[in-house]
Formats: sequence, structure tokens, C-alpha cells
Amino acid sequence: MDIAIQLPKQSESDFILALINHERWAQKQLYESNYSCLLAIAMRYAGNNEDAFDILHESFIKIFNNIHKYKIDTSFTAWIKRILINTAIDFYRKEIKRKVEDLDQAYYLSTDIPDAVSKMSSEEIMQAMQQLPPSYRSVFNLFVIEGYSHRDISKMLGINESTCRSNLVKARARLKTILLALDSGLR
Repeated sequence: MDIAIQLPKQSESDFILALINHERWAQKQLYESNYSCLLAIAMRYAGNNEDAFDILHESFIKIFNNIHKYKIDTSFTAWIKRILINTAIDFYRKEIKRKVEDLDQAYYLSTDIPDAVSKMSSEEIMQAMQQLPPSYRSVFNLFVIEGYSHRDISKMLGINESTCRSNLVKARARLKTILLALDSGLR
């Protein structure tokens, strides 16, 4: 999913310079114009709304503190998104003790419930994702939503590739169970 960072009408370099100089109008404009799209990404990684807001606000602090490291003529969108994802991963590492799951217990479950998902609102799907354990949710987001490889994810999270694969399989299975339960409640 690509997000569109809304930059003000002046040139990008002028805007970045204003951010480097800690000008409040520039910080406010960046925050207000990107709040909702970055919050949506944070919600995918967080276990609840409060954690998502913590990740989002910590990301903005990092963006403002490290704006001088941004290289003009590179993708500002990718730079901000990378900070947010790294902040979410750091949050995950600090707050959650990873459980290493045994790969032998993993099995693949395919889902045949497209009707269930199509009946749900984005809020219900987000709530279902937030019910996943943090280790499953992080791997699921990074692989399915962000498109990272198992190798990249294992390096980011400091886990084995086999654990990454196992967590993805288990995340899909758990998400299927949650979505089926939600679908039953909709009928």
C-alpha cells in the first residue's frame, strides 16, 4: 500500500529546511497532512489503539529529530514510512517477549471466506488483526501488507526465517478463525 505524503505548495527543499529549523508551522503541516495515513499503518502493527497512537507519535518525534538525515530527491514517503515501520518494530521488541513457536506444529490453512471479509468494515478487519499476538501480527503485516521477504523480516525482527514462516502460517490460521467468528456474529 502506498501512502501519499502531502507536501505544501512551496518546494520540497524549502519545506525540509523549515523542518530542520524546527519551524512549528512546518511541523504542524507535516503532522496534520500525514496523520491519518500514518495512523492507518500504525494500526496494522499495534495490538490496540493506544499502542498505535504511541507508535505514531514516537514516529513523528523521530521524523522531526532526524529530518536533517533525509536526502532531498529521494522518496519522502518511503523515508517517513520506513521510520514508522522501524518504530513499530522497536515498540514490538521493547513491549513483547517473543515466543518462539515450533515449526513442526505449523500447518497451512487456506481461507475460503471471501464473503465473510467483504461483509466486514475496515474497522472490523483492523480489530481482527489487532487480536493476533504481536509476533504473528508483525510478521503478517510485514509480509502480506508491506511485501517484505521472510529473510528481510527475520533480520528486522531478529528471528530465524523458519520462525518467520511459522508465525505467518499461524497468523493466517488465527486470523481465519477470528474472521469466521466475526462472520458468525454478522449473520
